Amino acid sequence: MDKTMDRTAYTNPGDIEIARKAADETIELVTDRLRKMMPECGFGELGTCCVMCYMGPCRIDPFGQGTRTGVCGATPDVIVARNFLRSATGGASSHAGHARELAILLLEIAEGKAPGYKIREEGKLLSLAGKLGVPVDGRPVNAVAADVARKAIEDFGRQDGKPMNWIRARASRTEYEKWERLGLIVSNPHNEIETAMHRTSMGNDADPLNLWVATLRMGMVDNFAGLMLATDLSDVIFGIPTPKVVTANYSVLKEGEVNIACHGHNPILASKVAEWADRLEGEAKAAGAGRVNVVGICCIGNELVMRYGIPYAGHEAQTELFLVTGAVDAMVVDMQCVMPSLPAIAKCYKTRFITTVPFVRHPEAIHVDFRPEAADERAQEIVRHAIAAYKERKAAGIRPRIPDVSSKLLTGISVESLVSVLSAVDAKDPLKPVIDAIAAGDILGAVGMVGCPNPKLRDGAMSEKMAEGLLRNNVLIVTTGCVNHILAQGGFLTSAATEKYAGPRLRKVLTAIGHAAGLGAPLPPVLHMGSCVDNSRIYDLLAALAGKLGVEISRLPVAGSAPEFITEKAISIGSFFLAAGILVHLAPAPRVFGSPFAVSLLTEKLPGLNGGKVLVAATPDAAVAGILAHLREKRRALGLPVA
Repeated sequence: MDKTMDRTAYTNPGDIEIARKAADETIELVTDRLRKMMPECGFGELGTCCVMCYMGPCRIDPFGQGTRTGVCGATPDVIVARNFLRSATGGASSHAGHARELAILLLEIAEGKAPGYKIREEGKLLSLAGKLGVPVDGRPVNAVAADVARKAIEDFGRQDGKPMNWIRARASRTEYEKWERLGLIVSNPHNEIETAMHRTSMGNDADPLNLWVATLRMGMVDNFAGLMLATDLSDVIFGIPTPKVVTANYSVLKEGEVNIACHGHNPILASKVAEWADRLEGEAKAAGAGRVNVVGICCIGNELVMRYGIPYAGHEAQTELFLVTGAVDAMVVDMQCVMPSLPAIAKCYKTRFITTVPFVRHPEAIHVDFRPEAADERAQEIVRHAIAAYKERKAAGIRPRIPDVSSKLLTGISVESLVSVLSAVDAKDPLKPVIDAIAAGDILGAVGMVGCPNPKLRDGAMSEKMAEGLLRNNVLIVTTGCVNHILAQGGFLTSAATEKYAGPRLRKVLTAIGHAAGLGAPLPPVLHMGSCVDNSRIYDLLAALAGKLGVEISRLPVAGSAPEFITEKAISIGSFFLAAGILVHLAPAPRVFGSPFAVSLLTEKLPGLNGGKVLVAATPDAAVAGILAHLREKRRALGLPVA
């Protein structure tokens, strides 16, 4: 590998240091592979490459220089719509699978079949039960939990065409009625996924509008059978996040300790690894280590830090770099965002790479079949792998190189904890201070920044620069997913960030709230609401604000942004927020520009139908300008000041 290659794709000083180490040691990274892949396929970027049947693959030139249809006669509008729907389906199936595992676990806990777990939030369980129509009076908690779990599982086998239990229970009446008018209420998520795959196969749906409606329906599956269901049940089983200040970045790795990096998404695994890391400290000390140090990467980092304050390591694009430090004794993964490159890099440093899910395996990985009914035994096995690797790596003379970079963040901002903080300002009506600040223009609006760290955009510090521009204009930011790792490492989730980045009017509001809540400092201008499934917390917050104002969510001065998205999951999340009538900013460009119909629908027609709209902007300045224009337009429509 060329040691002189350009390393400007990295902006974090720790990333730069370890990327240079990788080059010196001829370790190929994601940025190297991206560079070799350039230029990427133009047909693919436009969405006009079709591989749905074996008369193709077909490539349609949208500029009129070649054939105008595929061999079967599919137009670019059909091809783009089918491809996009399949992406949304992939994302929704990932989130629905995550949630279904939690529903099954809750039932197993209730039936005494998962002794390593317990119900931590009885209050939330009882609240969900009330919304689902599950009787609670005089019943044991486990009996209520079993019925709540069965309500969730019932949706995955429903064949009566009735709306999902979770939609009926959790959607606000205003939003439910809107979705019902638009034909977006779904019944069985698995049926919806099956139908999407069927309709996009060769010789089926050739109506672009019908396909795009199906995409919005898939967004509904994503939120109510995936994001919201997963968040609700995770809170019941693992606890509702509460505010805490923690450490992030490379310095969370510790020389002389057994370092376990948990990577993936579902807390079922990582929570037990963290528990047994503490319980097996004696074995670590017997091996010559100080302790077992668990750190979180990607969305499992969000899950662990929000609930337990476990050190917050880094995002998906840093997973290779954390291995290259030579400080990680074991990397244990469950599902999603696990790059196939990782086991080969781990081998170079005798790091044990451990997979745990039957459908996420790698020929060079150690596989520990993790099942909730044997969670304690499997977690012990994983931790002991890490302790053994520590001894082996120490004997082999592997010397870690841990960059001296560290940052702090305030985390644990669930809707419940945010309401608790705001209650210090107005105990009777906690949301009133926020509504008053929005009405006065002290908060221009709010933006949810979510998603991934795309190497295509990391060199321009897309997320950081967008955050700076929005905050300077008095826009409050909430985050989920790997974007939060980026902004935490950039210092945006602290009280000091309010002084440094927030516009004067936003700073005034956050300072007043912070002091009233007893923080002794301003509330940070960027609020961490969790992992990618916790995007449902953002919806819950918006629904509460809209309910107080008596308007649809689509009328609020808010927007969503996936400023560096990578995965299909971002497509399905964005599809839900479009269904909710919210502006969705995307970068890089979604693969729709080969279809004039899609561009017109997403930017012109959909806003008039339900308020949803797509903004494509690949630079921070353009994204900020587009979002600010949207927020001001929404404020004008509500009769609010825009200055």
